[in-house]
Amino acid sequence: MHDILNIIKYDSDGLVPVIVQDEATKKVLMMAYANKDALEKMEETGETWFYSRSRKKLLHKGEESGNIQKIKKVLIDCDNDTLLILVEPKGPACHTGNKTCFYREK
Repeated sequence: MHDILNIIKYDSDGLVPVIVQDEATKKVLMMAYANKDALEKMEETGETWFYSRSRKKLLHKGEESGNIQKIKKVLIDCDNDTLLILVEPKGPACHTGNKTCFYREK
C-alpha cells in the first residue's frame, strides 16, 4: 500500500473515493472517502479507516459495532484517483445492519 500512497490523486478536499468489496463473495459492501491520514492508518493497522465528511473526522470501520474489515488487497484505478479495497468483513458493512450498503432497488 505504501506505493499507492505515493501516487494517489486526491480531490480538492484532500479525499479519494474508496470502494470496499468482500474478497470472498466479490459483493460491493460500501463506498466511502479516505484522506491521507486514513490511508496511513489503514497501512498501519491492516483494517479500514475512512474520513467522515459529515463529522469531519477519521473513523475506524467497526470501532463501535465490532464489524471491522480486514484488508486483504488494495487496488488503484487507472487514473490514480479511486481505490478498491478487498476485505474480509467481520459482520455487516452497513450501519443499518445489512451486509452491504447497496441493498435497495429503485
